[in-house]
Amino acid sequence: MSAVTATISEDEMAARTKPATPDEGARLGFRLTLPAQILVLFISAFPLLMQLYISVTDWSPLSGIGWWNAWEIWNSFANYTDLAADTRFWSALQRTAIVMVVCVPAELLLGLALATLFADDFPGKRIFYSILLMPMMVVPAVAGYMFFMLFQSGGPVNDILSKIVGTPVTIAWLSDPTLALIAVMIADIWQWTPLMFLILLAGLVGVPEDQMKAATLLGANPWQRFVTIVLPKMKTIIIIALAIRVIENFKIFDTLYIMTGGGPGVATETISVYIYKVTTQDLIWGYVAAIALAILVVLSIVAVYAMKHMAKARELAA
Repeated sequence: MSAVTATISEDEMAARTKPATPDEGARLGFRLTLPAQILVLFISAFPLLMQLYISVTDWSPLSGIGWWNAWEIWNSFANYTDLAADTRFWSALQRTAIVMVVCVPAELLLGLALATLFADDFPGKRIFYSILLMPMMVVPAVAGYMFFMLFQSGGPVNDILSKIVGTPVTIAWLSDPTLALIAVMIADIWQWTPLMFLILLAGLVGVPEDQMKAATLLGANPWQRFVTIVLPKMKTIIIIALAIRVIENFKIFDTLYIMTGGGPGVATETISVYIYKVTTQDLIWGYVAAIALAILVVLSIVAVYAMKHMAKARELAA
């Protein structure tokens, strides 16, 4: 009996000391993280499902019923059909696209030029580096107020132009539909070019020095080195930077709203400002939920498209 007991004990000890297989380790990890996964899923899924639920109703805070009873004023997909025919929505989306098409390439080119400049050492580099990053650290609402003051008729911008041309300049920047949109884009480029610069500088520093030296020895000029070595190596970083700024441009609000409030009229009303006005003034929350879901789908498509190009860029780099 004692021999059997000893044998069993030895077998149990061997089973206990036997290393876990990868599958067992994965199952154990899944069990340990399951509560956190459920919590994260609830935090992300519940608002999305609630928004989807509200978007197919006519519910608003003035309806007199709680959101959980919004099914009583069910309207199927009427909000989405109204969205397709909403000219103000499409105009706001068009203005958002204009801001994005102008600002994102400008920020990319300026950021890339600055990153190329800061890739080399020069006197006072740290000081200039800190100064260059300051706009990104300014609160967007504060930046909006700064540019609101700058572009006043008697503001510094007109004073500088007056000294340049030699005659008084009193341009009403924020009262003219075209000039107001230009002023907003200038403010966005000023504040977010440093972010693009920071991302691109990180990618530029990672370019192999040995390849650059080899190309130099073979007689390649700076432009040839930049096109044949630097850009291919930075393709993934550039895609990331572009994706971040495209998505953020869809959400531009603080600076724009402080500067113009979407005006004059609706000349600078982007999609974020439009959603804010419909939410706070019209109180059509079911319709707002439909707009937000439509924007979410568009931005998700942009993100997936960017991720596919990032994967291709990594394969080519490898």
